[in-house]
Amino acid sequence: MDKRTLTEKAKSHLEVLCAEIGERRVGSEKNRQATAYTKKVLKELGWQIESTELSAIDWKTEGATLTCNGESFEVFSSEYSLGCSVKGKLTAINTVAQLEQIDIKDKIVLLYGEIASQQIAPKKFPFWNPEEHQHIVSLLEKGNPKALICATERNAISAGGVYPFPMFEDGDFDIPSVYMKDTEGEKLLAYAGQTVELESKAIRISETAFNVIGRNSNQTKDRILITAHIDTKISTPGAIDNGTGVAIVLLLAELLKEKSQNYPIELVILNGEDYYGAPGQVKYMEQNAGQFGEMLLNINIDGAGYKEGVSCFSPFNLPENILDALYEVLWNTPEITEGLPWYQGDHSMFLQNGCPAIAVSSQWFIENFEIQELTHTPKDNLSIVNYERVAECALGITKFIVSLSHDKNN
Repeated sequence: MDKRTLTEKAKSHLEVLCAEIGERRVGSEKNRQATAYTKKVLKELGWQIESTELSAIDWKTEGATLTCNGESFEVFSSEYSLGCSVKGKLTAINTVAQLEQIDIKDKIVLLYGEIASQQIAPKKFPFWNPEEHQHIVSLLEKGNPKALICATERNAISAGGVYPFPMFEDGDFDIPSVYMKDTEGEKLLAYAGQTVELESKAIRISETAFNVIGRNSNQTKDRILITAHIDTKISTPGAIDNGTGVAIVLLLAELLKEKSQNYPIELVILNGEDYYGAPGQVKYMEQNAGQFGEMLLNINIDGAGYKEGVSCFSPFNLPENILDALYEVLWNTPEITEGLPWYQGDHSMFLQNGCPAIAVSSQWFIENFEIQELTHTPKDNLSIVNYERVAECALGITKFIVSLSHDKNN
């Protein structure tokens, strides 16, 4: 298939995922529409299909309000937080040391400054949960405040491009919370010690979601796992995070049916990378417990197809023969370069289990990860996608897999 045809197919897939469907938060009807679409495409192309149901919480809010002495402050319901309608004394805390010392029982707590500088890992997140974060959560739960108000600044490493960001995004953390801009928090700080009224019209809803897997073989040894997450954060159409990744997997489903390979291929659409509980990733790890050492390689796609710059393939712990095959493709494909190492993606769970990996993304995105203001926001839409780059990634991965198969024959 030529690049032009592939580019048009990429555009078609992305228009369905990011324009017709749009936001694909885990547990939502649109998320289920998106996984149904990928399942349909894979099935039509002749892949063996497995669809795994996941338990999830959907979440909705009608907004939040905060008032004190007749003055109103702009606040937002923290994603996946419980709602509330409470009144109480405002207590301000900006360090963990203060949180350890101050009585917060039945108070409404303003977290600002140092303690609110990064997003706190969800309580049960299996892949990354620093002791400092666990300590903060424990102190808050033992302290038993009525609610939390989190004043946050920009932190692209912690929360993507969104500003302000919810300090807590966790359906297992039951203290109601809202968030506001750090500048709004500075205004609220003047009211510490006074009574404030807070209402957050948020609800949690028990729902389902799905992983979708396509296989070309029943063999499990030396599998090549090609992964992309289909879910988005709330309020974003998720074009490069990660509609492009899913589109590349669907293009590969077609390309790899046309090429002969000597390795079992598993195309894995995961659900939960941008969700507090990562249910799809957890389920996939459970299903493959004890098998990661038998896997040949993971190729994870996330952040690919950005309109500026070239694509990048970042290698992690590759055996020499696989690294040589990758370098051969990079050498002969000027629109793809070797990328910097980065770990904020699903390839990390394979690496943690001893499976080599390649992370496919955009060079601009990886090099500007700490300052970009696109992901997790409405700006992550189709206007920032270069469809040719999406097609090039699919072609590059195909060349790489065919090269590996050729080496195996020889």
